[in-house]
Amino acid sequence: MTVALEARPGRSRPSLVGHNLTMASGIGLGVSMLWFSLLVLIPLAAVMVTASSGGWAEFWRSITNDQTAAAIRLTVTAAAVVTLANIVTGTAIAWVLVRDRFPGKGLLELVIDIPFALPTIVAGLVLLSLYGNDSPLGLHLANTEWSIYLAFLFVTLPFVVRMVQPVLEELDLEVEEAAASLGASRATIFRRVVLPSLAPAIAAGAALSFARAVGEYGSLVLLSGNLPFESEVTSVRILSAIENDNQAAATSIAAVLLVISLLVIVALDVLQRRVARRG
Repeated sequence: MTVALEARPGRSRPSLVGHNLTMASGIGLGVSMLWFSLLVLIPLAAVMVTASSGGWAEFWRSITNDQTAAAIRLTVTAAAVVTLANIVTGTAIAWVLVRDRFPGKGLLELVIDIPFALPTIVAGLVLLSLYGNDSPLGLHLANTEWSIYLAFLFVTLPFVVRMVQPVLEELDLEVEEAAASLGASRATIFRRVVLPSLAPAIAAGAALSFARAVGEYGSLVLLSGNLPFESEVTSVRILSAIENDNQAAATSIAAVLLVISLLVIVALDVLQRRVARRG
């Protein structure tokens, strides 16, 4: 016996296409966009406008100044190297925290978040006491280029770990076990099964790490010495320009950092999408 199912008159399925916003949703969207504009869009637009206020020649002169160019190169290079290091070490730390059981695991979980909670000037003081001229470890890195890398590594440590860890916890171990039962090696399982799932989280953590490093200032005040052409970063150059009442130069440097950060974020997004598709 065949039973025909007919839709009841007067009742229709809700459409997901062309659905109008309710009054509450519209108000929420408007408040969100206003808040986002006040905190992000308008300040960024103001930076770009101020940077271009003196014309292209003045903008180019500000960012190609020998001292400024050296600071930009050092900052971007150190941030990129530290980000690559965080991708590897952060993923490894997250893997250990999720997949392994060992004494002191809770303490390690707590220690990883210290750079989030510690004021950056305090972080600089801690690093200076360990790696300054009176270093108990015998490592005298203060006032050198290596102090930049050290400070960046410290302040960006948690980003990749905390982005990857929850994703790794949600992965289904049965999929990995099935791949292993079919003869896949551990390297193949990680590359074809685990990595595509982790790629978006790794990319997000890497983007946050790079952006955090590029704008770092507090931990470098005591540690780097801010020596021109050796340990001076762009945040210090921006502060120097403002102190010298040269706001156009300060915003020009900030605009360069903004463009570089956006390009890195786009590149990481494209890379993680390709890794996810190939998986």
